[in-house]
Amino acid sequence: MKSVMPETPLSLQKQCKSTHARGTTIATSDAAMSVWHGPSARAFRDRHQAGVALAGLLQGYARRNDVVVLALPRGGVPVAYEVATSLAVPLDVFSVRKLGVPGHPELAMGAIASGGVQVLNDDVLKWYRPSADTVDAVARVEMRELERREQLYREGRPLVLVEGRTVILVDDGLATGSTMRAAVQAVRQLRAGAVVVAVPVGAPDTCRAMRHVADDVVCAFTPDGFTAVGAWYEDFSETSDDEVRRLLQA
Repeated sequence: MKSVMPETPLSLQKQCKSTHARGTTIATSDAAMSVWHGPSARAFRDRHQAGVALAGLLQGYARRNDVVVLALPRGGVPVAYEVATSLAVPLDVFSVRKLGVPGHPELAMGAIASGGVQVLNDDVLKWYRPSADTVDAVARVEMRELERREQLYREGRPLVLVEGRTVILVDDGLATGSTMRAAVQAVRQLRAGAVVVAVPVGAPDTCRAMRHVADDVVCAFTPDGFTAVGAWYEDFSETSDDEVRRLLQA
């Protein structure tokens, strides 16, 4: 695979520091933070550039036959493409669909994911007490959409082998982290050997909280003034299905 954009933003790889210990986040240096705190500052030009920068912080996983990169579509795919290319490891997508509470679709009572995995949020289920039939009905609707996307992206190809491997889950950023947490749980159900969460930018509290569910967390940029993932990209245009397919086939 050929990397789309080889340069890194604002020498991010030199300005960031990483301990790469299990369960530690990647934090930018004070100098880098002072550059990006301005109201019009943007950390990354686009998702490809963000992926190149993120890959520089993940080189400890490079060229290992027990490592696979899974992208959360669609926005995570351009980022993950650059990561997988740099690390010389396999790339695949890992779809997650939220199971919204009927009447409150923004509230997740669980999620379904690639590989036929279902994860339920016990706290939400205890509070709203939906019937088993209700949960199953919502899951069936979301499963149809997940299967449609899986077919579109993989064209009948099965999910790359996860069991026993180190899985690097990649998205274009972390806001609340709910989708990523569901992805971590789902990958663990598929018996991954270890799970790494890697994003170019994330809310500081969310990146810290992710340490409790993942084996390693790499958040390249955790701005104190975080508002939304897209605020830290110059170009945060929607990733198309065609681009996802093209990058997976590259």
